Amino acid sequence: MRTEIMDGALFSKLIIGGTANLMRNRKTVNDLNVFPIPDGDTGDNMYMTVEAGAAMLRGESGLNLGEAAELAARGMLLGARGNSGVITSRIFAGISKGLENAERATTAVFTRALERGVREAYEAVSVPVEGTILTVYRDSVRFAGSRINGESDFIRYFDDFIEEMERSLERTPELLAVLKEAGVVDSGGAGLLYIAEGMKAALVGKETDAGFVDAPTQKRVDINMFTEDSVLEFGYCTEFLLRLQKSKIDVNAFDLDAFIEWLNENGDSVVAFRDGTIVKAHVHTKRPGDIFNYCQNFGEFLTTKVENMTLQHNETTAPDRFAKAKKPKKAYGIVSVAAGRGIKSTFLEMGCDAVVDGGQSMNPSTEDFIRAFDTVNADTIFVFPNNKNIILAADQAAELYKKAEIKVIPTRTVGEGYCAIAQLDTSSGDTDEIITGLREIIAGVVTGVVSRAIRDTEKDGISVRKDDYIGFSGGKISVDDPDRESAVLSLADNLSAGDYDIIVLLRGLEASRDETEQLAAELGAKYPLSEVITIDGEQPVYDYIMILE
Repeated sequence: MRTEIMDGALFSKLIIGGTANLMRNRKTVNDLNVFPIPDGDTGDNMYMTVEAGAAMLRGESGLNLGEAAELAARGMLLGARGNSGVITSRIFAGISKGLENAERATTAVFTRALERGVREAYEAVSVPVEGTILTVYRDSVRFAGSRINGESDFIRYFDDFIEEMERSLERTPELLAVLKEAGVVDSGGAGLLYIAEGMKAALVGKETDAGFVDAPTQKRVDINMFTEDSVLEFGYCTEFLLRLQKSKIDVNAFDLDAFIEWLNENGDSVVAFRDGTIVKAHVHTKRPGDIFNYCQNFGEFLTTKVENMTLQHNETTAPDRFAKAKKPKKAYGIVSVAAGRGIKSTFLEMGCDAVVDGGQSMNPSTEDFIRAFDTVNADTIFVFPNNKNIILAADQAAELYKKAEIKVIPTRTVGEGYCAIAQLDTSSGDTDEIITGLREIIAGVVTGVVSRAIRDTEKDGISVRKDDYIGFSGGKISVDDPDRESAVLSLADNLSAGDYDIIVLLRGLEASRDETEQLAAELGAKYPLSEVITIDGEQPVYDYIMILE
């Protein structure tokens, strides 16, 4: 059966089908990580990104093509996580712009919209790298578009699209040396292939939305943090999708500003926007029931979520952020990203106004950053992502946020963030001068990490054996050792730690305090001119993070 026209219902079906297929295969995408440590999260990041778009479409009816594309793109924009997730969200943002006001589309119109997605994706990356998701998507769009003729329909179009995507994905190791060395194809491109294959399956009427109960693994909640003797101090993180109802109000006359004002009077950290007849809102409150009762005057809920913030684990950490009386507005604020209770506490003690929970293997979303910005009462907010895979999400949040000027400082490691925040000097009041100073600080920092290998591999001339400890810096492995302490000491030698004034050693969850103290003593004896500082970082993934400044 030929399918020559794409409408809103079919587009929604394809988005949901693509999301379902990626969900089922996200572990395969995760496992395409280049480094032999547990940092593969591309599949989870891309899945959570497209699922945010699919969630906006489920239950919708009567949307034309342009409306469906816009709704999906908006959901992905706020749900975007990690570089591949942000790039995916920009692809669909471009598609949405290309389909603006379109009731329906032929393959020729649809491929022009996909070409717009190519431009949006490339423009989202400051230095586009070939051999990545960008290349795979671009090649597929060009090939499928070149094959359109008078006999084309969407089934043939997707056959061509997927055929070239598979070929392009196989070519990625030839374009990117790091992939060839690791013997893998690009993980983002693989994720996109699974999305496209799910779309094709939905197009021909195969199962599309089965198995969505299998969501990405959530972090464990420690219920002992709130006992029978506890007093509710922080309240509840409350989120919902509200469908405005004509039976209750004049939908066209709904006043979003007044709605937000009421939420602010009855809660904190409000983020809300309207998309058609749907209102998405986030609020911190001690009385979520009052919030729900009020909102039900306008419509009915599509989804709700309530979490006790004492237990909540993927949320902004900031002192006094839920207090009704805000601190006086200041010129500059700081938002940082970190994983590990000790590192987060350290950043707060150093002057951060908010710390977003995230790092390697758990990238925060665009919306997570927006919530953090909303807790900081400052004219200008400096943001330290502290991970190269988080910078794009921070940049996207900065573009969306209008209540303050957001300056993303592109810190790629916790070490760079730690040193930049420690030496941050805002006394000049000149933002450009401050940023220049921060960049100079970052340029002088070296960060090395030690982590356990999860597989055998050959990389950077080093034979890595599963369960050994590897030491690396700047993406290059220089140490493989079955003994963790020896790996740390060898890494320090390779990084010429004695040439630096300060050696900071952050202890991970798997390392003991006794071992850390012993390492500090050995480092101090070996490099007597350097000051050795230890911090109980309690970070996951990395047994030790070494910061040299």
